[in-house]
Amino acid sequence: MKNIKMKLKRKELHISQTELAKKAGVTRQTIGLIESGEFNPSLKLCVAICKTLNVTLDEIFWEE
Repeated sequence: MKNIKMKLKRKELHISQTELAKKAGVTRQTIGLIESGEFNPSLKLCVAICKTLNVTLDEIFWEE
C-alpha cells in the first residue's frame, strides 16, 4: 500500500526524498520504496521519519 500521507507531508514541508533520507539515516531509494508501498519500514525507521516530519506515527503510518 502506497504511503501517500508521508509523501504529502514531505512535500508540504518542502523536504526532498534525499533530505528526509539523510535525516532518517537511510538512502533516498528507501524513502522512495516506502512511499511507493514496496518497503515496510522498521518501527525505528518509522519513528525517525515521523520526528523529521514533526508528526505522530498514527498520522503517517496508521491505516484507516
